[in-house]
Amino acid sequence: MQIKDVISVIESFAPPALQESWDNTGLQTGDAEAECTGVLICLDPTEEVVAEAVRRECNLVVSHHPLLFRGLKHITGATPVERTVVAAIRAGVAIYSSHTALDSARGGVSYAIARSIGARVERVLRPASCSPAYAGEGLGVVAVFPEPLAPADFIARVKHACGSGILRCTAPADGLAISRIAVCGGAGGEFIPDAVAACADAYLTADVRYHDFGEWADRIFIVDAGHYETESCTKMLFMQLIKEKFANFAVYISATEKNPINYL
Repeated sequence: MQIKDVISVIESFAPPALQESWDNTGLQTGDAEAECTGVLICLDPTEEVVAEAVRRECNLVVSHHPLLFRGLKHITGATPVERTVVAAIRAGVAIYSSHTALDSARGGVSYAIARSIGARVERVLRPASCSPAYAGEGLGVVAVFPEPLAPADFIARVKHACGSGILRCTAPADGLAISRIAVCGGAGGEFIPDAVAACADAYLTADVRYHDFGEWADRIFIVDAGHYETESCTKMLFMQLIKEKFANFAVYISATEKNPINYL
């Protein structure tokens, strides 16, 4: 099996055409024609993850966040990104990233979060604008619970599903019952107006700005569960996609990767 065969499986689920214009979904380093010896899955491709891939005899790292967001003017090992590029090339490790393509894919990141907290997806939150061929796909989802939840119960579900010890939230309105929610994994603060327009009782996302909490506090219950926490589900999504096609192939989730944010 070649590296391009694994990439094909991912792209059949999350076509690169779905990515946002600023994004860099795709092969970051390596030779797609090379034989694939194993796959290591992570959220962020780092020098430590590449070293783990080498130890596990995997020559393909599949990540959610791209290694390369901006063009590099030199590769001297002066930055973490440069060191990761050098390590990957020296070791013959290919890195493939599916970022906003996986975010926008039907059944992608936000679907996984909604499912993990027991909500049924009704539609996408912000439809993709790339092509009529991808109607019904886009960033975020609107979902409903079988029965209304008290804010405390909703919070408990989010903490358990996302592995979040601490959540940043607005104050829930008195007597709030949460039946309809909007969800967007990762930095989704810009979609708060879409969540309000969708008549959601609550909006689950990450990286919400201070002033957005203040501006929208009286319109919707906002829950910020953390960027890493709301996107950790991508690792299992990749695992399932690859294992469904190549059941007996060596595929691992990184044991080295950690959330770069610490809560003290």
